[in-house]
Amino acid sequence: MTLIPSLAYIVIISALERDGWRVDRQKGSHIRLSKVAEGRMRKLTVPAHRPVKRSTLAKIIKQANLTIEEFLRLL
Repeated sequence: MTLIPSLAYIVIISALERDGWRVDRQKGSHIRLSKVAEGRMRKLTVPAHRPVKRSTLAKIIKQANLTIEEFLRLL
């Protein structure tokens, strides 16, 4: 099992954009991203924190339907 790194939100969003996610909006310290996958709109929220907690990043990766290894390749 690969350890989840501690990353800033800017790095996380950049990696997700490489996977096809796009930034829709920002409200306060939360950034909403969306992606059409498998014929349906998927959405996730990334907190604008430096760094984002590892547990929060793990949940974001899971919501994006990525494995940790796939996400690390996007960095």
